[in-house]
Amino acid sequence: MSVMVVRKKVTRKWEKLPGRNTFCCDGRVMMARQKGIFYLTLFLILGTCTLFFAFECRYLAVQLSPAIPVFAAMLFLFSMATLLRTSFSDPGVIPRALPDEAAFIEMEIEATNGAVPQGQRPPPRIKNFQINNQIVKLKYCYTCKIFRPPRASHCSICDNCVERFDHHCPWVGNCVGKRNYRYFYLFILSLSLLTIYVFAFNIVYVALKSLKIGFLETLKETPGTYPPLAVFLICFFTLWSVVGLTGFHTFLVALNQTTNEDIKGSWTGKNRVQNPYSHGNIVKNCCEVLCGPLPPSVLDRRGILPLEESGSRPPSTQETSSSLLPQSPAPAEHMNSEMPEDTSTPEEMPPPEPPEPPQQEAEVEK
Repeated sequence: MSVMVVRKKVTRKWEKLPGRNTFCCDGRVMMARQKGIFYLTLFLILGTCTLFFAFECRYLAVQLSPAIPVFAAMLFLFSMATLLRTSFSDPGVIPRALPDEAAFIEMEIEATNGAVPQGQRPPPRIKNFQINNQIVKLKYCYTCKIFRPPRASHCSICDNCVERFDHHCPWVGNCVGKRNYRYFYLFILSLSLLTIYVFAFNIVYVALKSLKIGFLETLKETPGTYPPLAVFLICFFTLWSVVGLTGFHTFLVALNQTTNEDIKGSWTGKNRVQNPYSHGNIVKNCCEVLCGPLPPSVLDRRGILPLEESGSRPPSTQETSSSLLPQSPAPAEHMNSEMPEDTSTPEEMPPPEPPEPPQQEAEVEK
């Protein structure tokens, strides 16, 4: 007899999450669907560093110091670690309202605004919230059916509301928000140092080789050294893209401000409204943004959704349980079958000891 095992269909929450995201490793990795530029970022970093370690580092370690490839490897590993941490993590996505919650919010809005006459535009759905004696407006998201928290915004690429939304970065393949902004900043900072480091020691390598065999011969026999045009392009893009982006975000961190707020002019517009999140101190702002406690993810991506069992319960479970019952009375039937044999042959039983003969002898003596 075989015992069939009933298996339940387990569905993780990340499989049913709305929005345009891609999940891997059973929901542990979360990225945007547009990942082409992210792969280009990996290719550029890995390709440049591979050429540097394969050709220049060996010569520089012998001629100058073995610490040159060691420091370059540390910068490379740190840059890759922060890049993957930024790309594969939840940026701070806010869950959408459930149907009951959305209906309750709609009732609250209708009760507050009242009935809107036909032909008139309904008033904007805004709540006022006070932070450090400053009025901050909480806007309603028609996609997520919620009033967004302060500094949150809806990303049109990922189709999610992100807490403390900074921007969507295609180079990392993810949104940059409250939960991964510090890793994004550390990534661009370390990448700037790595790019300058590799570019500077490429120039040192070419200079040292040129002193021995000449500049043109060095360019011919060294495939890891870039031509003059490529050197110029790398210098240009390094200074204006990576280093410039690092300087811009350093400015934002010092003010405790986001890219979204800076573009919209939230605190520097015509109203001259002061930033309620700034502490008025560069050190305090940097400590809050880069060293503050990291909030946990509220998505619970790997949580289990209760669903119906896959298939009905097979009847063999009852059959197996009933088939096991006759095994216990089997010894009783065996005993009952043996009992008539013992009672049907009383002659075979040994006779009891006769007490009567001694009594008869006593009567004869009397």
